[in-house]
Formats: sequence, C-alpha cells, structure tokens
Amino acid sequence: MPISIRVSDCMHRNPLTIAPTDSLAKAISTIVENKLTGLTVTDASGAVVGILSELDCIQSVLNALYNEGDPQHLQVQDAMQDELNTCTAGDNIVEVAQSMVTTRQRRRPVLEAGKLVGQVSSNNILWALMEHSRRRVMESRSSS
Repeated sequence: MPISIRVSDCMHRNPLTIAPTDSLAKAISTIVENKLTGLTVTDASGAVVGILSELDCIQSVLNALYNEGDPQHLQVQDAMQDELNTCTAGDNIVEVAQSMVTTRQRRRPVLEAGKLVGQVSSNNILWALMEHSRRRVMESRSSS
C-alpha cells in the first residue's frame, strides 16, 4: 500500500525567515534560540533566495576565525546556500524524503505559486512516516 501523506499534512506553516543582508550573528541567535536546524532566506519581496543551515553557519564562522577575520561582520548571504530544492504542499512526503536524503538537506521550503507557504523538515517527515506506520499497525490489528 503506497504512502499517500502530503507535505501539507506535516509542514510547518509560517516558518521563521531571515534576509540575506541580516548579520550571520542574528541568524545564529535565531537558530539557537528557536532550536532550529536552519532558516529559509527571503528577500524584501518575500521571495525565497536561499537556505541557511547550522552547518553553513559553523563553516562560515570557522573560515572567518581561521583567516583571522571577525565572524561578527558576516552576513547571511556570505554563508547561505542559494541552490534551492523546494517542494509544494501537495507533494508526496516519500518523494520529498527521498530527495532530502539524496541531497543531504534537512529542510525544504514549501512554495505555492512562487510564494513561501511553509517549511518541511526531516523531523516533520519522520514524525509523519511514524504516524502512518502506527496507523497501519493499528488498522491491521483491528481487522484481524
């Protein structure tokens, strides 16, 4: 039986975002304070222009320290990934999960008509898959 769970069933609506010109220090504070693994980067019009992960932040801070620079002067755009992999609310989570594993990305912006409507993380997908599994087990036990 194929899994028919959609991204809309498990995505986080209205995710926190950050601007590419914001300081990396602000992004790191937001990530740490909100216990996130990263942020979606949006421009002034709200268009998604990148993704900033914890690992991107670590790499940028290490590079700055190694080169005797000051990480306080870095901007989000200095650390973010601008190659975007996105999904839609109607996408099947199995396909999105497989793509996330292949690309080693833990989050995906969810776009509808080019606008950010949410974000789905590996944690969201893992929860949805486990819920689906629990329901299937319960259904098979009740039909036996």
